[in-house]
Amino acid sequence: MTIETHPLVPFLPENATILFLGSFPPPRARWSMDFFYPNWINDFWRIQGLIHFGDKTYFEKKDGSKAFDKDRIVAFCIEKGYAFFDTATKVLRKKDNASDNFLEILEPTDVSSLLARLPHCKTVVTTGGKASEELASIIGVDSVPGPTEMMEVSIAGRRIRWFRMPSSSRAYPLPLEKKKEAYMQLL
Repeated sequence: MTIETHPLVPFLPENATILFLGSFPPPRARWSMDFFYPNWINDFWRIQGLIHFGDKTYFEKKDGSKAFDKDRIVAFCIEKGYAFFDTATKVLRKKDNASDNFLEILEPTDVSSLLARLPHCKTVVTTGGKASEELASIIGVDSVPGPTEMMEVSIAGRRIRWFRMPSSSRAYPLPLEKKKEAYMQLL
């Protein structure tokens, strides 16, 4: 078992209108880039490629390296106003894998602090069950939206639309096309 502190700084473009919150990055050995949703077998960037460009490979490097193109992703996120972090800042990883089932959150993220740096943000998106449960705990609400549902919440005195999206992990049993349909609600 390993205690880990979040290896990335929050990505908070000043024009951001949507803050995506996952749970915590996978072990670094599973990364294909130094950015959010770095695991090659995670479909987050494929979902975004399908939605915005009609191409699930749009954010993949074209050199056959099985890696995502961080520069293209960062430019896209700045253009779209997408911010990223996770609901956990420090975790105990009980197994050396990417599964949320084996993460114990030791230090939750101060989501109010993130939103204070995002004056235009009106939407928070949690990408999976663990992130959703942790956000509910952080903001002190008793219920969590169901998958693909939205509820209005108050965070740091602001009304925020909170969408719970299905996990982009391939372990989540939903076809890529259905995940795309769910994430299209955010447009």
